[in-house]
Parts: sequence; structure tokens; C-alpha cells
Amino acid sequence: MAFDTLIVNGTVATASDTYEADIAITGGRIGAIAAKLPRQNCKNIIDATGKLVMPGGIDVHTHLDMPFGGSRSADDFETGTRAAAFGGTTTLIDFAIQYKGQTLRTAFDDWMEKARDRAIVDYSFHCIITDLPDAQLDEMPALIRDGVSSFKLFMAYPGVFMLDDASIFRAMRKASKHGGMICMHAENGGAIDVIVQQALAEGKTAPKYHALTRPTTAEAEATARAIALAEMAGSPVYIVHLSCNDALEKVREARDRGLPVYAETCPQYLYLSLEDMEAMPDFEGAKVVFTPPLREKWNQERLWHGLKHDHLQVVSTDHCPFCFKDQKQLGKDDFTKIPNGGPGIEHRYSLIYSGGVAAGRFNVNRFVELVATTPAKIFGLYPRKGTIAVGSDADIVVFDPNREHTISATNHHMRVDYSMFEGITVKGMPDVVLSRGRVLVKDDKFDGKPGSGEFIKRSTYNAV
Repeated sequence: MAFDTLIVNGTVATASDTYEADIAITGGRIGAIAAKLPRQNCKNIIDATGKLVMPGGIDVHTHLDMPFGGSRSADDFETGTRAAAFGGTTTLIDFAIQYKGQTLRTAFDDWMEKARDRAIVDYSFHCIITDLPDAQLDEMPALIRDGVSSFKLFMAYPGVFMLDDASIFRAMRKASKHGGMICMHAENGGAIDVIVQQALAEGKTAPKYHALTRPTTAEAEATARAIALAEMAGSPVYIVHLSCNDALEKVREARDRGLPVYAETCPQYLYLSLEDMEAMPDFEGAKVVFTPPLREKWNQERLWHGLKHDHLQVVSTDHCPFCFKDQKQLGKDDFTKIPNGGPGIEHRYSLIYSGGVAAGRFNVNRFVELVATTPAKIFGLYPRKGTIAVGSDADIVVFDPNREHTISATNHHMRVDYSMFEGITVKGMPDVVLSRGRVLVKDDKFDGKPGSGEFIKRSTYNAV
């Protein structure tokens, strides 16, 4: 049998197994896996000797081409997905924002237009709901049927994104009835707003006050409230960008009770801290203004522990880049006007491998769970995505576990003028990245094409 591509001599790592095998790709899918496959008549052979062969990463939290705070995130669907490919991410789920008065369908159509003809890797969407009268509530089942099976709600940003508890509860009940998932930004926005206004009145306008006015107790309280609402609604809930141990404890307690509660954290909370931010000179701290904010350093090891023991299930990026020179500067005299977000879409795979596997915190199978398999399962992409198996899409990363790389704005591919992780050296880097059998990146050279990414209709939620 002739194959389009063979990956030979590699060590395959999935969420459950590690073994030596060849992988054959045909028609964009994995056609065969065996100890030794025939080389004759194969168009393309990739030698993975000494390398790990793993599923392409799935980043379920990105914000490409997103308006925010009078600006727009610096990466669009072309530059952002290109950077994702360099980092080993082959599928992402972005957020289609429904603005007040809009239909949910309008939000979806608007974001499809942004991605179509630009995306290089495959993509899907969550729908952010900011306004939920009965007409929009009744739209949710149709979107779920059309493959947009998750919705993001906010307990923060009053007057912009925040929904009241009754609306959250109604959305949870509706989503659960039709197999949808609710993703929750969990912070007590009302209390935070009071603290923020007090800080501004006292002349505390520097970037660090963005972090200091958003206490961990505000995140923990909202996390507990989101879980309670979901329990009453009989709904699963997914806590996005969890940043601190206080909130983690609420998730752990709920999971110990058997509730369908899931949570993600992000590389910035594992590698950066409030102490790092406070040490930055002048306005440099604006580079790490995002929400939830950076926390005290001791939280980092608790989060790593949570990843190891499945109290946290996913690592995403919350990639939402704004250039320092001409966008972050909007908040020069008022931290509330600094566009919230940071660039990370390119470095998640290597940062988590380096800090998790190479550092001895967990094994390679757990790594694959966190960056590919579990996000695929929670968000209706599995088994098409998130694993290496016959019939799955050939989204594959040939990964050199020993290759070191120092992260810098001078060598990254994101369209932003700084790196949150400047100077950090990771151990482990992608050598070859394939999406549905197409080579996107090989030996640090890009061979992808804008518009080659496809919208992926996701299935409904099934308990993981």
C-alpha cells in the first residue's frame, strides 16, 4: 500500500502509551501504525530517530483579532495560527463575542469571517455571551447543533461582559439540556470594581495595581459560586485561566465530590509571578497585565501539583497580545486602560514539556493529556483530534526532547514587540509539525498556507 507520508523510527507518546513505531499518513489521516512499515512508494519520509512523536497541541483559549479597550489584539488569524504552528499547536478554539443587542449567530458569523481564508491550523469557536434575553437563550441549541458546543460567561467586567447569576444559571440549564459546556471567567467583578475605584482615587495608577486590586479571594469566591450554580443547574462547568491556589482548592473540592468541574491554567501563571511584575522598572509591568493577574510566586508549585494530580485538566494560553509600544501605552497614566492580555500561543507546548516532563514533575503521557487529549475530549474534538490513532487526523508533532531554546521577541513568530517569557530557556522543541498530514513547519522553516485551516464542528459534551 502506498502512503503519502511515513514518520519512521520515532517514539510515539499518547495520553496512555509510549512505544516505538512507524506512522503512515494518507488522505490527511493516520492510516497505519506498526513497528515497521514498508518504505517503498512513499512520497515523503520523516525520520524521527531519537524524537518523540506526539499529537498536535490543542489550545482551547485564544483571542485573535479581538477588539478590547480601544485597541485590537495584535495577532490576526493568519499571524496567530502561524505562530501556533511553530509552537506545535495544530488546533485552537477562539472566542466569538456577542455584543449587547446582537444575536449569537451574528457573533459566530463575524468570527468565521475573520478566520476564513486566513487560518493556517484548524479552528473552532466558543461563543461569548454578554446579553441573554429569551431570544438569545433559545439560539444556544442551534449553535450547539452547528458545532459551537461551548459558551463563555463572565463574572467580571461589569457593564461590558459581566452577567448576573440568574442569567448564568439560565445559560447553564439550557446548555446542559442540549449537551453544551459553559466556560466561566470566575472573578467577583463587583467587588473588584470597588477596589479599583478606591485605588485610582488614591493615585495608585501603575501597572502593578492591576494585580493588587484583583485579590485571589475574588477569584476563589467566584469559582465557588460558578460551581454552585452549575451544581444547581445540573451542568458541567469549565473554569478558564485559573491562576491561584485559593481558586484551585474550590475546583479540587468539587471534583472530590464527583462533580463535572474542569479547569485550565496558563503558562504565565506557572512561570511568572507578582514578584516578577513588581521588579519590572517604570511601565514595563504593563507587559504582564492580563486577567486574572499574576499571583505570588508560591502559587506556582501548587498549580504544577494540580496539573500532575488532575485537579487541573488543561493548559491553554489565553493568547491575547497587545504591542507594548503603541497599545499597552494606552494605560500609561491609568492601569485600567492598559489592554488586558499577553502573547503565549507559540510557547505553550515547549514551556509545559520543559517545566513538566523535563523538570520531572510528571511524565510525557500526562503532558499529552494536558496539551492535547483532555482538551479534545472536553470540547468535542476527540478522537478526530488529540491523539495518535488510526483514523484520527494526522495532526502530529515530531518533538526533540533534548533541544534547548531561549525564548525571545527577537526570534518568536507572534506579531507583538515583546515576549512575556523573554530569556527563559526551555528544554524540548518541535522539529516537524503536521496538520492533517500537511507539513506546516520543519527545521524552523514555515511551509504552511493561509486559509488551509478548517473550521471544525465539535460534538456535544461527554463526561471525561
